[in-house]
Amino acid sequence: MSAPPKVLTVAGSDSGGGAGVQADLKTMLALGVHGMSVLTAVTAQNSLGVQGAWELPAEAVRAQYRSVVDDIGVQAVKTGMLSSAELVGTVAELIAGTDAPAVVDPVGVSKHGDPLLAATALDSVRTRLLPVATVATPNLDEVAQLTGVRVTREEQLREAAAAVLEFGPEWVLVKGGHLAGDAVDLLTDGAEEHWLRAPRHDNRHTHGTGCTLASAIAAHLAKGWSVPRAVTAAKEYVTGAIAAGFALGGGIGPVDHGWALRGRPHAAG
Repeated sequence: MSAPPKVLTVAGSDSGGGAGVQADLKTMLALGVHGMSVLTAVTAQNSLGVQGAWELPAEAVRAQYRSVVDDIGVQAVKTGMLSSAELVGTVAELIAGTDAPAVVDPVGVSKHGDPLLAATALDSVRTRLLPVATVATPNLDEVAQLTGVRVTREEQLREAAAAVLEFGPEWVLVKGGHLAGDAVDLLTDGAEEHWLRAPRHDNRHTHGTGCTLASAIAAHLAKGWSVPRAVTAAKEYVTGAIAAGFALGGGIGPVDHGWALRGRPHAAG
């Protein structure tokens, strides 16, 4: 039997299982690709927040990446938590030498507001990582961190996307989930625009949405899909996962990565 498309996540772990590498691998399994991982950090994390984080050495990250890519190969790469300028630069260099699309989720803070990216690493994200991205997927807080553009209205998403594109990604998906009303995202490469809308679900259990969306995009790109098609399908998948999110522990629970596999109704349909 031939192997399914192969996707590599380069990200931190989430001991609670809702975000990070754990969410990435669950998403990849649900979408029919083979998920592989490079750990960049270990976190002590649960539904209440991040209690601790320990970054791995750059040489450990490089060794994991080379071990996978040189033997198994990849059809897409997804990045998540890269907490230092050194790690950002290391991963950017590795991606630049890999012939596969890359989805960059420029993780700045956790769902609970815990910082996951050192302020000193922001410039490396701008100048090293974003230029090698096929798709960058910042939320509005991350757009503000990276560009200084603060979005309060849907019509400002275009300005935000243009500011991120200045740093060199081929496409940017600005996630407008923090705005009021429907969950509206803008995907653009500067020439064409795709406005993606989904109903907002009254569900506080949304831990892992950013990781899940970026991994879903990477999974579909690994299948050879175009960026607009991959992003549209990923948005549909994450919308269903949010609708099916469940309580876990005493805080914010995770989205349900297996909603489609269990035949749960897709509220976004």
